[in-house]
Amino acid sequence: MSKRPNFLFIITDQHRADHLGCYGNTRVRTPAIDSLAARGCRWEKFYVANPICMPNRASIMTGRMCSVHGARHNGIPLSRDHTTFVELLRDAGYHTALIGKSHLQSFSGLPAANKFVPEDGKHVPSTHLRDAFKNNRHGPEYELELTPQWETPIAERLKGDFYGFQHVEIAADHADQASGDYLLWARSQRQDFDSLVGPENALPCNRIKAPQAWRTAVPEELYSTSWIGSRCEDWLSQQAGREEPFFLQMSFPDPHHPFTPPGKYWDLYDPGEMDLPASFGQGSLPPIKAMRAAMENGSDPRNSQNPFVVTEDEARAIIALTFGMITMIDDTIARVLASLQSLGLADNTVVVFTSDHGDYMGDHGLMLKLLLHYQSIIRVPFIWCDPAHQVAHAVNRDLASSIDIPASILARAGVQSFNGMQGRDLFSTKPPQAVIVEEDSQRTMTGFDRPQRVRTLVTDRFRMSLREGETWNELYDLHDDPHELDNRFEDPAFAPIRHDLTETMLRRMIELQDRAPLPAFRA
Repeated sequence: MSKRPNFLFIITDQHRADHLGCYGNTRVRTPAIDSLAARGCRWEKFYVANPICMPNRASIMTGRMCSVHGARHNGIPLSRDHTTFVELLRDAGYHTALIGKSHLQSFSGLPAANKFVPEDGKHVPSTHLRDAFKNNRHGPEYELELTPQWETPIAERLKGDFYGFQHVEIAADHADQASGDYLLWARSQRQDFDSLVGPENALPCNRIKAPQAWRTAVPEELYSTSWIGSRCEDWLSQQAGREEPFFLQMSFPDPHHPFTPPGKYWDLYDPGEMDLPASFGQGSLPPIKAMRAAMENGSDPRNSQNPFVVTEDEARAIIALTFGMITMIDDTIARVLASLQSLGLADNTVVVFTSDHGDYMGDHGLMLKLLLHYQSIIRVPFIWCDPAHQVAHAVNRDLASSIDIPASILARAGVQSFNGMQGRDLFSTKPPQAVIVEEDSQRTMTGFDRPQRVRTLVTDRFRMSLREGETWNELYDLHDDPHELDNRFEDPAFAPIRHDLTETMLRRMIELQDRAPLPAFRA
């Protein structure tokens, strides 16, 4: 009987597919991640189930769409009543660990800004509105990641495991604002650590100026990326010599904004050498026009989570800083891969790499994410490096989704999936005709007068996005228009294509209807 494989599952945050050397980027330096692609297989058409942190991370954990598991946008935790693939690995005898970003629960303790508006037009606070679910994911077990309450390690506050993870050390938030267990450790290393973080404590720098960017005073060795690498190395050393297999999720909060790569990574890349996306400054969709106007009149919210328009200099600066964060992650991954080798674990460890979603990063002149489903935010890297099945520089061009990750890992581990998992094993099943991307916004933002609901269909050739309550939608021919500049939704010549895509979307959404729970009786 062959030994069951270990898994190192690496996930970055807000990292678009083409920001890696192995995906064709000639500027960013990512030799460690590229080495995984060189020894394994990378997917060209890998899409998120939702281009927002909490929803897509919940989909990765469950193999289910957000409309089914209910974590539709940030601020809705993954229910503890939902089965995760990590629980199945744990039950099958795997040692399971999560080190780094989790974001299966909310960071902020602030109440939701949304209000329910009934037909009479009067706003009813959401706290006074009864929910369809009696167990609506409130209470202490859903407040474990709230950063204002993080005074002791999460491991000391857990009752049992954390969504299947037996060992948990979390870095919440992002960049030099990272918190959680990481911040407790950083403060233990330096009593004055709080005086190093944030723009108010930033080191002087006149060369790079851009929104949400500052030269952090946090040294490299105390930055969250370094802490995650060290903690993973330590946990892996404890697994050497054990008979039971392990599953380790190494989860980085970077390269998410704000843009604060520490030490040498701050100016590792010259903004003047950064290439702007081919679509920079182009696009006529209503929200893009509104964001351009907001930048011109100074009303755009450039220090929030909402997308905004940038100048060419700002775009180049942010891309350079993002590449610095990515290279720091890559250097850390190299350390952990070397540890796997030195500990004698590499020959039986499947390494998987992906991200939870992308970033506009200058596409159409935009920065960050939300609501416009360009390839830059819905297409992410996915690399599978299996020492037992190495095919040098393999490339898979089938359509795939974040919901396929759990089924693929479980199949490789020899563990049966659960009823209701909507994803597929990438290695033993046929690809779908199309993938669906869902997004329900939590709040309004520039260019929209209401929270949005968007559903996107991606096929081998087309991307169509339909939204509730708006007079415009999107349809792009990705073969002839890879930069998504020419919206053909209202083009009469594309009416038959739109008809076919609409039927394909409907059929795919029917496929994704929930098959849980299992019936207890025939009738």
